[in-house]
Amino acid sequence: MSSENSTDLLRQEVRAWLQENVPAGWREAMTNVDQELFFEAQRDWFKKLSAAGYATPHWPEGWPGGGRSLAEQKVIYEEVARADAPRLILYFVALYHAACTLMECGSKEQQEKYLPGILNGEIWCQGFSEPNAGSDLASLKTKAERRGDKYIINGQKTWSTMAQYADRCLLLCRTDNSGPPQAGLTYLLLDMKSPGVSVVPIHQITGDDEFAEIFFDDVEVSVDDLVGEEGNGWAVAQATLASERGLTLVELSQRMRYSLSFLAEAMQANGTSEDPVLRRELGNVIARVDGACALADQYLLKRISHQEQVGDASLVKLYYAQALRAYTTLGRKIAGLDGMFDPGFMRGATQETGNWPLDFMNSYNWSIAGGSNEIQRNIISERMLKMPREPKSWKWEGGR
Repeated sequence: MSSENSTDLLRQEVRAWLQENVPAGWREAMTNVDQELFFEAQRDWFKKLSAAGYATPHWPEGWPGGGRSLAEQKVIYEEVARADAPRLILYFVALYHAACTLMECGSKEQQEKYLPGILNGEIWCQGFSEPNAGSDLASLKTKAERRGDKYIINGQKTWSTMAQYADRCLLLCRTDNSGPPQAGLTYLLLDMKSPGVSVVPIHQITGDDEFAEIFFDDVEVSVDDLVGEEGNGWAVAQATLASERGLTLVELSQRMRYSLSFLAEAMQANGTSEDPVLRRELGNVIARVDGACALADQYLLKRISHQEQVGDASLVKLYYAQALRAYTTLGRKIAGLDGMFDPGFMRGATQETGNWPLDFMNSYNWSIAGGSNEIQRNIISERMLKMPREPKSWKWEGGR
């Protein structure tokens, strides 16, 4: 059977399964609800996807649904987006960041210890960003001091997604200050129930608390939970961050494409479907969304054919963030003044819900998530276009 026929059959299979299993009215069920209901809904959907083998198609063969080609994985993500199925917000870090890091950089013992737990529903968070170390990750200060067979952790992390629910944490710490900043970082796996760990949710403008701060006060981590070598955490962290790209952006771009109908429906609902200005803006947004999907598809084809270049993922991520902003900005404009009042909030919301104030506010997440837009522009200019590197210090010496 040809690969094209194989993917066609897979598409039919996945589409039929989703028609039977996507929870009806899940968006409404997640609006203005407490954390427990959100947690329960995410857990039930995760169990369904896992049992069908659609939660881990990117895992190696031998795991449920694993061993799929990139082309087959793309089909699954496209169909999930087409069906408007819930995203696994609560399990995303575990299924991608943690699993991919363990498979690429973890020891066999660490893989055997932690991967089954992820598949059984353990929740992971990522402890990278700090109050003074976000885009400049190499400047982080959370300290890990080696004492015998333990590391003692002290410091703080912020903007850690779903940390208040997490069982474990991917933790990037500083073990050395003597050399270049990147050379002194070490990557650890942390049990979030360890003594000395405290988590404070960050209440957002949307009404949700998707992110949290994590504080460490003499927290002990076994040397067995060191990923890679001490001082080589920067390289391990790149494997973690790479998992945010590729198929993730394929799915997100497709979700935005299938949600374009929300814009048309909103124009019909408020009688602006014949407004020439809004129709022209809608055409522009459709073109930008199609462009985001095309770029994501092109990037995936490069990965499949092993032709990916440094900066390709940055182009896709940057363009997606800009297309998303245009999409939600138009939605907010269509909604008008009446659409600004009492929008409510949705637990674990994506950026395409049809709740335009919420979507617009959430769209700003992707100006930062996966590396800020400014960082992506630096990567594109310096590493793809070979432009001069940004100077470390810059002083204005001009006149008026």
